[in-house]
This record gives sequence, structure tokens and C-alpha cells, in this order.
Amino acid sequence: MKQNIVIGKIIGAHGVHGEIKVFPITDDARRFFDLSEVFLLFEDERSDRSFVVRNVRLAGKFVILSFEGIDDRDKAHSLSGEYISVDREQAVLLSEGSYFIADLIGCDVWDDEKGLLGSIRDVLQSSGADVFAVARNNKKDLLIPFVKSVVYDVDISKRRIHLRLPAGLFEVYED
Repeated sequence: MKQNIVIGKIIGAHGVHGEIKVFPITDDARRFFDLSEVFLLFEDERSDRSFVVRNVRLAGKFVILSFEGIDDRDKAHSLSGEYISVDREQAVLLSEGSYFIADLIGCDVWDDEKGLLGSIRDVLQSSGADVFAVARNNKKDLLIPFVKSVVYDVDISKRRIHLRLPAGLFEVYED
């Protein structure tokens, strides 16, 4: 089965000639300039449609795309809410210590003292450090900063992350 890497979310139409406005889900929106084909994923992420990229430009923090066959505002608007993805083989090469969010989701999180904390449900991105949202049975998610002083081992092949929680962080979520 083909594995897609999500790189953006369509947030609406742009103009009247079929362009779409995309919120990039990548650390460098200029990567969109290298794309010739993308896939639009439905909400369930189980089915997709292929589109040939006709034009790319940046508009502030957004990417404006046009696709072959999408030539008016109504067609562009009908794509709102869908995710843009590429085949894993087309994804950018990551530097050492960098990971695709899709690879982190579902990994078990182990603390040296507390043992298994849960599994990563989401990775929240901010201008500071990324934050793991760790799902736990019948409890609030633990929010753990993804920084070297906390997370010391990420093993994607074993689906395990090892860390040392900062003092008091675990107790904040226990009530």
C-alpha cells in the first residue's frame, strides 16, 4: 500500500481562476515549488485523487496552487478541507534527528521512571519546540516538549520514544 506524507491543507479558493489557498504543513513552504503531482486525501485518508500541479506561488504564510482541470472558483472551493500529500518516495530527505509527524504518531512513549506513558496521538507545532500529545487510557493527554533535554531516543522502526520527564510535569496531568 502506498504511504502518503501530508504536506498541506486546502483552506479555500483564491481568486476566480481556480487557484487554491493552502496552509503548508511542512517546515519550508518552498518545497511546493518542486512538485509536479500531488494527491488530495479525503478525511479518512484512505482514498485519494491525483492532481498535476500547474503553478505554485507563495502568499505570506500560505501557498497558492493551481491544478490542471481546476479552472474556476467553484471547482477550487469544492476541494476545501482536503489534505495535500505526496508519496513517501517524493518526500524531502530529513536531516539527522528530524522526523515526519506521520512516523511519530502512534509511537509508544516511555519515561525512565514512570514506564509506558501512552502513545503519541498528535504533534503540536509552534514557533518554539514541537509538543507531543500523548494519549493515555481514560486520562487527559500528556503534553511533552520534543526537546533534546527531555527526549533522548526516537526509534521509528521499533515505534518507541524514550524520555525523561521534567520534574512535576507528570503530576500536572494527574487529577
